[in-house]
Amino acid sequence: MKSLYTEKKAKEFKTDLDLRVYTSRLLGQDDSLVLHGGGNTSVKTVIDGEKILLVKGSGWDLVSIKAEGFSPVKMKTLLEMAELKELSDSDMVSGQKAAMIDKSAPNPSVEAILHAIIPFKVVEHTHSDAVVTISNSVCGIENIKEVFPNFLIVPYVMPGFILASKINEMIKGLDWDKCEGIILHNHGIFTFDDDAKKSYEKMIDAVTLAEDFLERKAKVELQNISPKEFDVSKLKIDNFMNINQTPLALNYASQKNLKEFVTRGVLTPEHIIRTKRVPLVLEDEDVAKALDNFHKEYENYFKKFASDEIMLNPNPKYAVIKDFGVVSFGKTQKEADIINDIVSHTMMAVFRGDKLGGYKSISLKDSFEMEYWELEQAKLRK
Repeated sequence: MKSLYTEKKAKEFKTDLDLRVYTSRLLGQDDSLVLHGGGNTSVKTVIDGEKILLVKGSGWDLVSIKAEGFSPVKMKTLLEMAELKELSDSDMVSGQKAAMIDKSAPNPSVEAILHAIIPFKVVEHTHSDAVVTISNSVCGIENIKEVFPNFLIVPYVMPGFILASKINEMIKGLDWDKCEGIILHNHGIFTFDDDAKKSYEKMIDAVTLAEDFLERKAKVELQNISPKEFDVSKLKIDNFMNINQTPLALNYASQKNLKEFVTRGVLTPEHIIRTKRVPLVLEDEDVAKALDNFHKEYENYFKKFASDEIMLNPNPKYAVIKDFGVVSFGKTQKEADIINDIVSHTMMAVFRGDKLGGYKSISLKDSFEMEYWELEQAKLRK
């Protein structure tokens, strides 16, 4: 992975925020780092004599973010939140919003507290395909430690306050001079520095290490496969669809024990909100029967872990069709295309994860907690 940073361009930016916008967009240009709203960045600065965290706001993509896409939050409040023993994510969001010095700005990222407790001016967080692929394998922790011996490695916990609180405990007494970054197992990677260029390039360098490891240990060679015929008009799941018959999709859809192969979970937790945990799998049975089975399995999954949640639409977000390819569904063509992008990155990760001993995503319980996150449920209740 190459750095896109140029001194000539960087000299155009005079403020901390303008430079933060520039380097955030550099990260956003590579969809192997951040995909459709993924990842977040921040910079700490002083405004009117007060220490402020400028952190990516919810609803913004790094590739196109502007200055107004960053939320200005009082550092004092975020650091106080980090020391709390308990805090619901909805209360965290309310508290962060109340601590903003510009109430018209977007809601701060749910990782704002985590950005605040990292004692460096500039912080990058991505869901790097290469890093998460390595951690999403049976030997993930061991491999991550091999590639990143000087990183703080955090076992998977739910994003939001729980994650920030966990890391806040782990970093007490940490020698930051010897810490090159943070790996969130099954989730992503953080790098940081007091210099914008160094922070960005630390991310590029770290991801390059992961890419080089995969090139050595998990190279994937795709076979030439001709797709069989399938009448996609039978798939009346949603208004729009994306039909993927790339070599990657055809190799994915031609595996033996197809259902077992393609139902091992998401690449990174945030994806589950868009894709669900698993696809509809079509082999020899008719579509109606397969869809009915999918609904029953989804309802069983919901009943097993639900307390007072509202069940989401039980329809699949995409289908893997034996020897035909992958079809993604959406209420709009954009939604179907986004789901296809996410699934495409996941397919390659599954192949590579298997080369590393076996692809392994987060657990069923963790998947449910992410899919039914209280922040998402709050939107439904409204």
